[in-house]
Amino acid sequence: MGCFGCGKRSSKRSETTNVDKKYNDTVKNRKTIGGTTSDKRDDQTQPCSAVDSTKVSPYRDVNNEGVVVVKEKEDQLALDVKGLNLNDQAAATTTGKKAQTFTFKELASATGNFRSDCFLGEGGFGKVFKGTLEKPDQVLSVAIKQLDRNGAQGIREFVVEVLTLSLADHPNLVKLIGFCAEGDQRLLVYEYMPLGSLEDHLHDLPSGKKPLDWNTRMKIAAGAARGLEYLHDRMKPPVIYRDLKCSNILLGEDYQPKLSDFGLAKVGPSGDKTHVSTRVMGTYGYCAPDYAMTGQLTFKSDIYSFGVVLLELITGRKAIDNTKARKDQNLVGWARPLFKDRRNFSKMVDPLLQGQYPVRGLYQALAISAMCVQEQPSMRPVVSDVVLALNFLASSKYDPNSPSSSRRRNGSFRRDDEEKRPDLAKETESDGSS
Repeated sequence: MGCFGCGKRSSKRSETTNVDKKYNDTVKNRKTIGGTTSDKRDDQTQPCSAVDSTKVSPYRDVNNEGVVVVKEKEDQLALDVKGLNLNDQAAATTTGKKAQTFTFKELASATGNFRSDCFLGEGGFGKVFKGTLEKPDQVLSVAIKQLDRNGAQGIREFVVEVLTLSLADHPNLVKLIGFCAEGDQRLLVYEYMPLGSLEDHLHDLPSGKKPLDWNTRMKIAAGAARGLEYLHDRMKPPVIYRDLKCSNILLGEDYQPKLSDFGLAKVGPSGDKTHVSTRVMGTYGYCAPDYAMTGQLTFKSDIYSFGVVLLELITGRKAIDNTKARKDQNLVGWARPLFKDRRNFSKMVDPLLQGQYPVRGLYQALAISAMCVQEQPSMRPVVSDVVLALNFLASSKYDPNSPSSSRRRNGSFRRDDEEKRPDLAKETESDGSS
């Protein structure tokens, strides 16, 4: 969702669409799940078969040794899982932490009965409030997402999010503190991310707000890549994120990035399988074209989305920007011709950086993004290679006071300045000098 610490700006998942084709009407039929009633929505969020789900424990209690603790009396989450045909997909082991169960009364109290001054933002799941949980030894600030029963997401996304994050434990994934599944109420409780989302610091900046510098951008890119690497290579079973975008990268103190919003997460292929067939879901502009056309989801689908995010960090442009000329509205479509000539790379960098970036670092970052957004998924790198490259870039601190930096500065730094770009030729054979 990406609005835990942001201003009161809507980022509803109306942008998260079935990219193969759009539906105009919501399916009206209702379905009872676990004793409660939920909307069966359009193809974007409609529950799939049991195969189309995260294979993790459906039960509330998973201890720190990874042993599933089955209660004699099933709780509401377990009933939701059964209603969604997820009850046969418990994970045998996990290194994750147990998510705490809250009552609705506790969360209402934490937010002052969901007072307007606690409101942080709104997304496809519903409204987000800042809350305070009082413990014997500390007072904890949290972000509380309350499911909107008429919103774009539903019970399935709630359950998948709880199950995925209950198994996850990584500094670059947002921490799920707990949840509430009581009656028809569904709420998620996360650690509070005071700096909001990457989107808040990259696009549509208010007057006077300082843009992210080069070092911070590379730090965010490297951290987000490490979070994705954890999902792909270290989660058991491995998980395809399926909704990587700027608004889902939250920022903590010192711009520590954390991936959030796992309602669309899906277990990846295993054994000799190369992909998972599923209905197409994601956000237009970030969704890999091969997945959009075939419905065949792979780990390389996430790599494409990451490449788009990296391009946004480098260029300051949005994945889809309808204010641009038609040929330049899609970020990847705009960038692909420019990748062919390094003499044009300086034209791609965010003008708000005011020339303060390392030339070699820019070349390397653009090379990584170009590989990630290759049309053929087999040509995209694996996430471990992306992490290795970005860790190097993030550790190579750029000094904005260097002489080479000051020579590159000029007097026009507005992103909306349309500059005529020269034709692209060759110059791809050398690394350039910096």
